[in-house]
Amino acid sequence: MVTFETIRNDEAIRTYIRKGNENLGVLGFTEHATAHAMRVSHTAADILRRLGYGEKEIELVKIAGYMHDIGNCINRTDHAHTGAIMAMQILTGMGMASEDVAVVIAAIGQHDEKTGTAVDAVSAALILADKCDVRRSRVRARSQADFDIHDRVNYAAVNSALSVDAQEHVITLDITLDDAMCSVMDYFEIFLQRMIMCRRAAEMLGCRFRLLANGSKVQ
Repeated sequence: MVTFETIRNDEAIRTYIRKGNENLGVLGFTEHATAHAMRVSHTAADILRRLGYGEKEIELVKIAGYMHDIGNCINRTDHAHTGAIMAMQILTGMGMASEDVAVVIAAIGQHDEKTGTAVDAVSAALILADKCDVRRSRVRARSQADFDIHDRVNYAAVNSALSVDAQEHVITLDITLDDAMCSVMDYFEIFLQRMIMCRRAAEMLGCRFRLLANGSKVQ
């Protein structure tokens, strides 16, 4: 049986994540290493667990969350699609049932905001976990003088937390921004498409998506 632990301990998958992160570092992108993969995996699983989904969906979303960025070892462009094809080959080779493979690769293939959208609970949870991972520790530029707008927004995120209120059917991203470095307007300039994607993902899970920025509700 292919489990999250099987995937997490696979040397080839770890290599693809590491090389993808190195490639993105050369291109000036934020961190997409194992730390991001693990955070997305656990956050996505927590979303489904709090909403009452079964252990099978939770295990599949952990796997998808961990593997979602492996396509970056090929190219940032279309990394969701190439990553899904890589995952299909890897998981099929490990003996995972085709029905489960289909769920995982759909989530990976749908996670990029330029081409994807939530199509089921697993893809929805992955999207929310990935797009809400905004934190200054992901910034790799050593000097603030070298920050682009993405670096500035991530570095300005003093604190961010994604919470699920299963009773009220609300999923909330509560983010605290250093407004001396980044305004709420700056955040939306960069992340509006991602937040719209999160709203649709939450709706797929039967919830509303709410964004709190510096304590204020953003409609």
